[in-house]
Amino acid sequence: MKKWLIGLMALTLTLTTITVTMADPGNGNGQAKGHAKQFELGVEQLLEDEKDIIEGKDVGLITNPTGVDSELNSIVDTLHNDPDVNLTALYGPEHGVRGSAQAGEYVEYYIDEKTGLPVYSLYGETRKPTPEMLEDVDVLLFDIQDVGTRFYTYIYTMANAMEAAQENDVEFVVLDRPNPINGQDVAGPVLDDEFSSFVGEYEIPLRHGMTVGELAKLFNNEFDINADLTVVEMDSWKRYMYYDDTNLDFVAPSPNMPTTDTTVVYPGAALIEGTNVSEGRGTTKPFELIGAPFIDADELATHLNEQELPGVTFRAASFTPTFSKHAGNLSHGIEIHVTDQTAYKSIETGLHIVKAIHDLYPEDFSFRSDGFFNNLIGNDWVQEAIENGESVDAIIEQWQDDLDEFKEVREQYLIY
Repeated sequence: MKKWLIGLMALTLTLTTITVTMADPGNGNGQAKGHAKQFELGVEQLLEDEKDIIEGKDVGLITNPTGVDSELNSIVDTLHNDPDVNLTALYGPEHGVRGSAQAGEYVEYYIDEKTGLPVYSLYGETRKPTPEMLEDVDVLLFDIQDVGTRFYTYIYTMANAMEAAQENDVEFVVLDRPNPINGQDVAGPVLDDEFSSFVGEYEIPLRHGMTVGELAKLFNNEFDINADLTVVEMDSWKRYMYYDDTNLDFVAPSPNMPTTDTTVVYPGAALIEGTNVSEGRGTTKPFELIGAPFIDADELATHLNEQELPGVTFRAASFTPTFSKHAGNLSHGIEIHVTDQTAYKSIETGLHIVKAIHDLYPEDFSFRSDGFFNNLIGNDWVQEAIENGESVDAIIEQWQDDLDEFKEVREQYLIY
């Protein structure tokens, strides 16, 4: 073969290799994303391989707009139109089955217009299905995207429904979904049971590092629910994955959780909800924008950037919320820019933000009088420590023993 032809073939092979490598850069940890092409959600595994779980049974479904397959088909419509499935009732968590309600808004019983099925609220007068709600149900499915943070209420809707299923001899099935902020990192204080509420019912840390299916197993055994539980697992999900690593389209699980960027900052930034500072509700970047009319944006951004926190930069920002705290009033503060999500420590960052505003503006800043900050952080001593001038490092050190104990328990329930 002529030398020029051999050289041309070698050049073509080299360019092809470069192209493939560039198209599959991996996740920065030496792990390629190519396997994500075979990724399947629990709902897809159910319908393709484990349909016998629901065939011939009356099925109730707890879901919201995130209950979709990888092609964005709604599980409500898929099950309703499946001749092999008898879908009898829907149950809506906070924000409702179709996601039309704002945070904390009461959702009443109604008939779903598209399917004609009854929709029972699990965020109204009752947060646990009553026997009457389960009269026509043999198996109760749960298919909702969680965000990996203790105070996100959907996991307690799941736990309460598991209790109801156990009490009424109903099977309970969790269709598993990814933890969008990965399944490796576990951080924050473990809840003190004296501060149990609907934003934290069980003694788990603020960032639990588990999928909803894994949490269901932990809740069921560690907190004596004892439901007849089945978890339909995902295929090819890996613990290091953030949501973007799955190649799934992100559907907002609630009105103020619009993007995957929001999920990354949420575990720490949401602590601002326990103060008189806006957490950015009523803006296009909730939990990424933080501020109040009394804050000097440049001063706060400079102070926080001087802390040299990993994976994050703070930009001085001003905004006017359209609703919630400081609605209609020009507020000043920061925008959180995560530069490296694998290095970013959301809870540590959130505490630094709260402490900085507390220290810089002592005459204007306040924790909410109803104790909501304590409900979010899961105890009363962190607020006291901030008020007493303790460092964030000292605060974090105080919760490490409980966190280490939880990590040991958690290992028993990991699926992936």
